[in-house]
Amino acid sequence: MKVVILAGGFGTRISDESQFKPKPMVELGGKPILWHIMKLYSHYGFNEFIICAGYKQHVIKEYFADYFLHMSDITFDFTNGKNEMIVHRNNSEQWKVTVVDTGLNTMTGGRVKRVREYIGDEPFMLTYGDGVSDLNLSELLAFHQSHGRMVTLSAYNVGQRFGVLDITESGRITEFREKIQGDGNMINIGYMVCNPEFLDLIQDDSTVLEKKPLEEAARQGQLVAYKHKGFWQCMDTPREKKQLEKMLEEGNAPWTIWEK
Repeated sequence: MKVVILAGGFGTRISDESQFKPKPMVELGGKPILWHIMKLYSHYGFNEFIICAGYKQHVIKEYFADYFLHMSDITFDFTNGKNEMIVHRNNSEQWKVTVVDTGLNTMTGGRVKRVREYIGDEPFMLTYGDGVSDLNLSELLAFHQSHGRMVTLSAYNVGQRFGVLDITESGRITEFREKIQGDGNMINIGYMVCNPEFLDLIQDDSTVLEKKPLEEAARQGQLVAYKHKGFWQCMDTPREKKQLEKMLEEGNAPWTIWEK
């Protein structure tokens, strides 16, 4: 199953670094947060990625262009007029990564629509490029396959500034809407599983994923929540970046399950 990652936004709230690179390429512990997200998927056997790039998309392409080299032990042999590179050991993952320039100002839904030809006519996973979690992706997929509806998104209870979900006891989402004062509802944290027909709900580049497509799926009774009770944290601000960096430094980073 392919994994689509939204990585094209400007990241203005973490602008001290995003003026030089897209937000998913801002580093945690020496690796882009995009790498951390991909490592979680890879841990559960999902190794084919489609990156929806936009702002400074060349940075993402150049990172993966050099990835094999950076993850290898190399001998460069220039003796006797030679110019050879010998790879002794390589620690790179078995990833297939497609990086697509989905436009500078394209909205989130439009970015997904633009990579339709790479997704094909099959279910796919979809998430944002700025949040880390210890979510069990195998359980998420099994849950999606069990209910037979169009979209499953992961829901999390956190008191922040995001769109909220009204969820029935059976897990069906009855409304997808913006947060209002006094809400105690769960929020959408991405980590979605989508059937291909969901792409038909996306109109064009101006479509915001969290607006018409997900709202329409909810209206049709085709949007279901997978309630995550573990760890999740977005990296939207410098403060949140420092918080995640501290967890890594202290050896207490719940999302790095591939190291356990």
